[in-house]
Amino acid sequence: FLTSNFRGPHGEIDLVFRDQDCLVFVEVKARSADAWTRPAAAVNARKRRALARTAFDYLRRLDHPRQKVRFDVVEVVLEGDQVTEVRHLPSAFQIPRPWSYG
Repeated sequence: FLTSNFRGPHGEIDLVFRDQDCLVFVEVKARSADAWTRPAAAVNARKRRALARTAFDYLRRLDHPRQKVRFDVVEVVLEGDQVTEVRHLPSAFQIPRPWSYG
């Protein structure tokens, strides 16, 4: 675990981890159990672009290292105030080549 709620000019990333030689940027999404879609469905193209830009803001603070990166999503399903399910989706999305690191 490296940090939580990293804020850059382009947005916020919920969690940042190191997994061996890879930085992992994690978006946490919660929804009620009676929602029509899974929480990860909220990580649409616009949100993915914002997460990628914010990840680059984080990398800039590290002086632009050539670094493998991964984008994960953690889904949290709630019934009332109770967490009924937590699901980790590793490598939930990739960023296009011109902008990718590593």
